[in-house]
Amino acid sequence: MAYEVHLEMFEGPLDLLLFLIKKNDLDIYNIPIAQITQEYLGYLDLMKQINLDVAGDFLVLAATLLAIKSRTLLPSQDPEAPEGPDPQAQLVARLLEYKKFKGAAQALETRLERFKDVCYRGEPRFQESEKTLSIGFLELLGALQDILARCEDKHAELLGEEFPIEEKMAKIMGLLEGRDCVTWNDIYAGERKRRGVISCFLALLELAKLERVSIKQERAFGPIFVHKRTPLEKSAIIYS
Repeated sequence: MAYEVHLEMFEGPLDLLLFLIKKNDLDIYNIPIAQITQEYLGYLDLMKQINLDVAGDFLVLAATLLAIKSRTLLPSQDPEAPEGPDPQAQLVARLLEYKKFKGAAQALETRLERFKDVCYRGEPRFQESEKTLSIGFLELLGALQDILARCEDKHAELLGEEFPIEEKMAKIMGLLEGRDCVTWNDIYAGERKRRGVISCFLALLELAKLERVSIKQERAFGPIFVHKRTPLEKSAIIYS
């Protein structure tokens, strides 16, 4: 039976597009359509491979990017024909609007987290070690793409039955035995097949969900570390 992943943190197609723009340090007002379209389609393909639900909105944006790309490659044969609205300018306007509301939402979420438990005894502050996932899912997908690019069977079909998730979970916990943490690359050491890499990735997500490990990244696009969590870390609350 295929292992399916459903994640609420994965917000939508504009979120993915903004991530790719930031990752490649691109100018949002002058997006290189050919490059961004190729990367966007690559992420959609990866999401399908690990059985993430890809909503229709993602496919609509993919079609929009392809339409803009074809328009830049094949200009109109009739110079006198009205051009109509510029789809690239419309896309940039949508991105800017989405970025503005995303920033506002993050600011409100920060205030909610800060004040939701305020009481006369003081505000409870959770330790950093309690955060199971301190890295965005898009960043994890990008790191996974780097691992998959080194696999031998780059075009093989993924069959989850050959690499049970439980075995990969045991492998990861074995790597953490007697150690504070391991690196992202340590998790995939020895994995040469795409099926094995995907199974390790899903096992890591499952361990994070079960709060047995925490996944951390100190700075944007920096190294990723996997830490073993203890029962004490799951319940530690400090009152100021």
